[in-house]
Amino acid sequence: MTHAPVHARPLTIGPVGLATNLLLAPIAGWCDLAWRETCRSLGGVGLACTDLLSPEGLICGSEHSMDLARTSASDRPIGMQLYGSDPATLADGARWCVDHGATVVDINMGCPVDKVCKRDGGSKLMCDVDGAVRVAAAVRAALPEGVPLTCKMRLGWSEADAARGVAVDLAVGLARVGVAAITVHGRTTEQKFGGACRLDGIRRVVEGVRDATGDAGDGGVPVIGNGDVRTPVDALRMLVETGCAGVMIGRGAFATPWIFRQAWAMQERWEAGEHTPDAPPDVSDLEPSEDEKLDVVLAYFERMLGYRGEHHAMHVIRQKISWLGKGINASHCKALKQDVRGAGTPGEVRGAIEAWRATHERVVPVA
Repeated sequence: MTHAPVHARPLTIGPVGLATNLLLAPIAGWCDLAWRETCRSLGGVGLACTDLLSPEGLICGSEHSMDLARTSASDRPIGMQLYGSDPATLADGARWCVDHGATVVDINMGCPVDKVCKRDGGSKLMCDVDGAVRVAAAVRAALPEGVPLTCKMRLGWSEADAARGVAVDLAVGLARVGVAAITVHGRTTEQKFGGACRLDGIRRVVEGVRDATGDAGDGGVPVIGNGDVRTPVDALRMLVETGCAGVMIGRGAFATPWIFRQAWAMQERWEAGEHTPDAPPDVSDLEPSEDEKLDVVLAYFERMLGYRGEHHAMHVIRQKISWLGKGINASHCKALKQDVRGAGTPGEVRGAIEAWRATHERVVPVA
């Protein structure tokens, strides 16, 4: 970790000030209201974002789009992410988002999924830099001044795109038409989620945008790094090695939604000098107890029941208990996962968790 200094500086996106510089990523199936509220309740989340929203679905009021866009008073600040390629339609969707509580509107220019790219949305937008900039300009013009526009992208569609700096060109173009922050996932579309996130690629975007707009701490457009952030140390490395102003975390929160509070504390302790050349600051004191981890699972389940009903909550908890259970005596909770997957009612889910809490022999870490 030898490149940029780390400052525990809360991120500012246009006129919107966040509590931290850490963002919960919009990942399909993992950014519904229940999950966003669960992560927020554990601390450290500066901004959370909805799943990808179809502007057509929002405008016609489709039930699926309404579910994805659902928010609450405690779900603030909230980013709503749109996908598509038609400037007028995206502008209409952006106005819908503002009318329904969006703090920030984001255009997805990075999704590699075929069904999104085949509609010329997601990372397909990166294949036409000038066109993508025109899309952003149209959406920016549709938003009131108090609601910033952000964009999320990749390093390019292909290795050739990445090598010739498509992401830098696009990021600078977006900044020049009023985009207030840019998130960069350090892979190409062709990589999807394979290989390793390339911090050097993100760093080039940071440097290009800084050269064009100034330092993020002095009013320049901030660049947010994304990709392979599974631990607080990974978040710190992203900041140090790329110089980015913030970090977006997605899959790293699946098993450890408290990663945000730990990653923020690690930055604060790093800035205070609580580290050595060989070891980052220790944040193990912010690891939840096993009882608290069980409470997190229960709270998420109860939120899903309240917002989406029993059928949805039961389906999702059976799917996600493998992730959620990873941090709960990870090598000893197979029975808990099996019992939750086999539960037929919400009461049986609660019973499985409480039975494990009451009867399982805890493993005490060796000092």
